Amino acid sequence: MTSSPAVSDPRPVAQPAVAVTEVRVLEGPNLYFAKPAIKVSLELPGYLAADERTLTDLATRVGMRSARPGAAGTEQRQRFVMRLVERAVRRLAAASGTTRLGVRVRPGSAPESVVMAFVWRRRTRARALGQGVGPVLQAWLDGGDVVEQEGLVVGRTEPGDRPSAIKPQIPVASVTGTNGKTTTTRLLGHIGMTAGLRTGWSSTDGVVVQGEVIEAGDYSGPAGARGVLTAPGVELGILETARGGMLLKGMGVTSNDVSVVTNVSADHLGLQGIDTVDQLAEVKAIITKATRPGGWVVLNGEDPRVWAMRNGIKGKPWVFTLRSDAPAIRESLDLGGRAITVLDGSITVLRNGRDPDRLVSILDVPATLSGLSHHNIANALAGAAAALGLGLPREAVVEGLRTFVPDDRLNPGRMNTYTLRRDDGAAITVIVDLAHNEAGLEALMDVAHGLKVPGGQVHLGLGLAGDRTDELLESIGEVAGLRADRIVAAHKAHYLRGRTMEELESHLRAGLARAGVSDIESYETELGGLQALVPGAADGDVVALMCHAERSQVAAWLAQQGATSDTPEDIRRKVVAARGEHEFEAQIAQLWELTDDQERIDAVVRLRSQRPADPRLVFEHASALDAAGKEQDAIPLYRDCLAAGLREPQRHRARIQLASSLRVAGQPELAYSLLTELSAERPGSVAVEAFRALAGVDSGHAASSVADLIEVLLHHAGDEDALAYQRALSGYAAELRAR
Repeated sequence: MTSSPAVSDPRPVAQPAVAVTEVRVLEGPNLYFAKPAIKVSLELPGYLAADERTLTDLATRVGMRSARPGAAGTEQRQRFVMRLVERAVRRLAAASGTTRLGVRVRPGSAPESVVMAFVWRRRTRARALGQGVGPVLQAWLDGGDVVEQEGLVVGRTEPGDRPSAIKPQIPVASVTGTNGKTTTTRLLGHIGMTAGLRTGWSSTDGVVVQGEVIEAGDYSGPAGARGVLTAPGVELGILETARGGMLLKGMGVTSNDVSVVTNVSADHLGLQGIDTVDQLAEVKAIITKATRPGGWVVLNGEDPRVWAMRNGIKGKPWVFTLRSDAPAIRESLDLGGRAITVLDGSITVLRNGRDPDRLVSILDVPATLSGLSHHNIANALAGAAAALGLGLPREAVVEGLRTFVPDDRLNPGRMNTYTLRRDDGAAITVIVDLAHNEAGLEALMDVAHGLKVPGGQVHLGLGLAGDRTDELLESIGEVAGLRADRIVAAHKAHYLRGRTMEELESHLRAGLARAGVSDIESYETELGGLQALVPGAADGDVVALMCHAERSQVAAWLAQQGATSDTPEDIRRKVVAARGEHEFEAQIAQLWELTDDQERIDAVVRLRSQRPADPRLVFEHASALDAAGKEQDAIPLYRDCLAAGLREPQRHRARIQLASSLRVAGQPELAYSLLTELSAERPGSVAVEAFRALAGVDSGHAASSVADLIEVLLHHAGDEDALAYQRALSGYAAELRAR
């Protein structure tokens, strides 16, 4: 006898009317309380669908007067159910012997979802209380009441452990935000060590004491706080505090002396019930409410969601803003707080009734990339305010700002810039940065464009982890398409988070298409993307890589290629060059203020001795000789600077001046040929046509050269005579050409 094959039941499984889907223990300050709490997630479809009359009777039975349940499935019904949940947990707590209980109830992401939280002191009994709410609500819906029975169960449960959040015995700063929290944490740690304190900090890279990693990994949650504050001899603790840890476990410390919120923007939405930026801001604000009375809450005054966190804090506000006229500065000072801003190019502290305290020039803070990186200026402001708020000496804060270099040693993965010189002589800037959202990519593009030479291009290795929403992926693609000249996909295989590379890339491509980019090459690794971009970059271009998964491999490969980390002086030189200027621009200007030709030549020789092969200085040397009537000596120098890659606008001028010198030196035919090339490249240039006419007269091309010069002059002139005689002069020019 054979058995019949099993047949699956096609009928859908009925959803429970009441279900406790999660009881989560939050060890420290959290989204609901500044104390340890139990978070209970409930699904209550039975209540959302119940008859209104039934719920009205239930409300009367449990002592909820004037209750209006509302129609089934409505938001009013959800609000009624939230009140009912609070009543249930309070009655259950009372039945178990707890007389006072802090309770808060919030709507979930769906109408039938409710989140309830209450303060706890003993873990096991608190969890039992959370679990007991479900049976009570189910019994009430069924017309019964099991509060007393469930209360006995909770009351007889072993109390369990007390909360594990640490009460700090040393000064502590908590740092959070969507962007900049790791850099600010590292900067604070560096300032702490500069002040002579044994300093520990935790971040997404690990637990670090005195600059040495003692535990690698993502320690931006409670485990990081524990690792720092239990490390032997630590005198100052800096804790990067990410959203995930606060939502899943609460803060790792009961309080802090200083809290810092860098900014809030769309990131990691759709996780742990956080679906909007406003909800995310509420999570970030947790650390501000844990700041002790008398402590400092350092807030971004240019981010409205962050600045709003000043409401409800026990500490004092310390606002930071790049704009010295920001209204938040006045508001902070009126509240008895402080402000830090950029005043006349310097990081400056403001207090009521005192003169501004200028700490250091922005140009002398390497982390700002010579003032190019606006988000790192903000991080420097936040870090300086937090350091002063912790009581660190002013001189240590200034020295720390001066010596914190954004390289792969002090700030790995955050705007690390390198110079890579290829065998063909091209010098390429490479930027490696953990840009993981729109704000991060915009900041990376700002720096990339600020470092490329005039006319250069930005090449981007684009890639994100899989825990971003489809909308964010497409927005990132659009930003990339609008701001980068060449793009490749550089994926992160270890951070797909349940997605496939193809799925991620499809959303990136959708965003790129909105920016007019039809196709990109794709590579499975970040390193592969970088290796594909470098050969296609030209001298002075910038290659930017969004890098997280393979930071060490990328750094190793760059070292193998002979790339060197940029010093602050290198970055400043690149920033000046990107503006079309030279680092010796002021000295060059002084050369041409000299009236004695030989004195000018001697001065340029001294200046050139510092950089003998610098094309710009070679050009200025040639120009000085030319101006002194030494055209024969100037000609080889003009050729040298052009061959060495002299950039615009000096390159164009060098070609004109070379041709002029050749004419004076007895080579008018060659001069005429060079100026004819320039005339084709820059049609309408009066200077080019004037020099060409001079060379034409000396080389037998006088008629056509004068004709071209007449046409250019007529094109640019707007006086009455030119307009009156335009036809006649054009006719004479045509006659000259006909000869």
